[in-house]
Formats: sequence, structure tokens, C-alpha cells
Amino acid sequence: MNGPEIHVEVAAELRLFVPHARRRGATPLATDGVSTLGHVVESLGVPLTEVGALIVDGREVPVSHIPAAGESVRVRAVERPQRVPGAPLRFLLDVHLGTLARRLRLLGVDTAYESMDIGDPALAARSAAEKRVMLSRDRGLLRRRELWAGGYVYSTSPEDQLRDVLDRFAPDLRPWTRCTACNGLLKDATKDEVADQLKGGTQRSYDVFAQCTECGRAYWKGAHHEQLEAIVERALAEIAGRS
Repeated sequence: MNGPEIHVEVAAELRLFVPHARRRGATPLATDGVSTLGHVVESLGVPLTEVGALIVDGREVPVSHIPAAGESVRVRAVERPQRVPGAPLRFLLDVHLGTLARRLRLLGVDTAYESMDIGDPALAARSAAEKRVMLSRDRGLLRRRELWAGGYVYSTSPEDQLRDVLDRFAPDLRPWTRCTACNGLLKDATKDEVADQLKGGTQRSYDVFAQCTECGRAYWKGAHHEQLEAIVERALAEIAGRS
């Protein structure tokens, strides 16, 4: 690019996306004179899903703004909690985020998950068709225009991933209401209704059950319940702490 030169400063939260040379405040950038500011920001490596306000010479502009010579641009991170308009808050996670998907479902958050790599075009199409927020660590996927909405998952730790998603999107939590395997809703079930899924010890030791209305999987307070309960309690405490 050898067109108008502007100066760009990227918010600290977004500097992991840009080259090291652009992580120290405002830096000069040559543009081509025709590309939008949104395209310019993406060319630096920042997915627009992570961008909040774009401030040019002290005023907020849309992503369609065409930068002019000498302008100073500040790229802010998305505000939290982020509101996604137009649909109930629902998520779609790619193949790499299975643990996060199960934990969101444990908390009662509507979370679709692709356990196989179906490709970016298919994921973006599903996000649009079902009006789901696409969560991924794939920057290329998050740049696809057909996405309904998206969010970059910043950490590789499931604990940190969950904390970040809850902080960013503030979904309503309804623990123990969804199937962690398929995302279906749970209903109370009798022992007789789920007997075919119970081994002898379980059948003798437990009397309270739930069953998925979609896949039929049975749930009870088994050996791992304390670990799951700890995840739920931490999430509820964090949400309460922000109120």
C-alpha cells in the first residue's frame, strides 16, 4: 500500500493479534485510499468480532469509513458485557472447544458443538442460519462475513475459556438443565424410565434421575458430581460478583 498514511493505535486487549512492531502505541500505516477502515483493521490481524468502537480523530466512525491521510485511529476492544441483538443468546463452538461446550451446557447455556471438522464455510453458514455466536480460536473463521456473530476464545485453558465467555457475553445460567452430550433439555425421570442405562450398583445406590429429551441419555449424581458442582458454583459466584 502506498496511499494515504494514517496512525493506528490498537487497544491493549487486542495487541496479541498484531505484529510486535505495532504493539507500542500509535504507529504509521500506509493505506490504499479505497479500502474501508474495517478492512484495514482486519489486514493488521484483528478480527472485527473483537473490535468495539473505532475512533478517528476523537469521533466514532463505522467500519465502512474510508481513512484519509493524517487521520489518527484508535481501535478499541468490544465492550463487556457484549450484547448480541436480534436473537436469544446461543453459541456454536468448533471442533477444538469440546470441553468448553460441555461446561457451557452444564450451566444451561444453549451451546451447539461440531465434534468433527466440517470446515469454515459450513460453520459460518450454521452460525447465520441458527443465529448463534461462533466461538473459536481460528481467526480466519471469525473473519467470514456470513457469521451471525462471533467471539475469539483467548485462552487454551477450559477454566479460563469459560470465565472469559461468561464475562464477555453474560449469558443466563440455568445449571443442570441441558444434556452435556447433545445440548438437549433435561427432564425428571424415574428409575424405571432409565433402567436400561443403569448398572447394578447405580440402580441400588441412586433414586433421583434426569433424562435428555433429545438423545435419551440418563443423568444422576454419580462419582463425578462433586467436580461438576464445583464448576457450577464457581461460575455462579463469578456472575454474582459482577452484579
